[in-house]
Amino acid sequence: MTRLCVIILTMNEEKNIGAAIANAQQVADDVLLIDSGSTDRTLEIAQAAGARAVYHALDGDFAAQRDFALTQTDADWVLYLDADEQLNDALQAAVRKAVAGAPSKQYVLQRKTVAFGRTYNHGAMRPDYVPRLFPRGTVHWTGKVHERPVCGLPAVTLPGYVEHYTYESWQAWARKANHYTTIWAEDSYARGKRVGGSAAVTHSLAGFVKVFFLRAGFLDGWPGIYLCFCHWFYTMLKYMKLYHLQQKEDRRKGE
Repeated sequence: MTRLCVIILTMNEEKNIGAAIANAQQVADDVLLIDSGSTDRTLEIAQAAGARAVYHALDGDFAAQRDFALTQTDADWVLYLDADEQLNDALQAAVRKAVAGAPSKQYVLQRKTVAFGRTYNHGAMRPDYVPRLFPRGTVHWTGKVHERPVCGLPAVTLPGYVEHYTYESWQAWARKANHYTTIWAEDSYARGKRVGGSAAVTHSLAGFVKVFFLRAGFLDGWPGIYLCFCHWFYTMLKYMKLYHLQQKEDRRKGE
């Protein structure tokens, strides 16, 4: 019998994990949490809900977490979800149909962002498409942050969508932006990426033009407009952090 394992990475997700597990169990034979050291009630809630949890230190590398999960299941298929994501009814039906077929494809899911109490259709948070459902053994992940799967199978987009519940407050956005830009800068620097002093300005302006005009972020009203400026700031911050690492290295060499 074909089996599907839903894999969820967790770290202090007590607000989301109960609903995420209940939703995942609509399609999964097994729900597996890869936990990086939760200190809240995440593991207690998961155990009560019938999910499995395995500890694995994060060390700033999300791709390594997702690859590690593959060693913890023998299911025929794996579906990756985040703790703040849920499948709508149409997507649940499509997933069940997909895993009942031959394991000759990977499947892409449409994802709609729900943040600050509303759903976004444009700009920086417009719906995106993410490969998430794979025959186990056909996929591995790359990239420490904003990781992406590598799979050689043909990709098919499933009907329905994922509801992605992201930020409840602007403070939460700021905390995550600071964390992710640091990881991006350190990883880019380690891989040899170097930029000029003007990179933060040029890249951030280009990013703003893309989300405000090309992706019509202004159509989501004032929250959408504000998010376009947030995207500008996020892009500038990650390049400024990379440039700062270069300056530190140059000063060290000059001593």
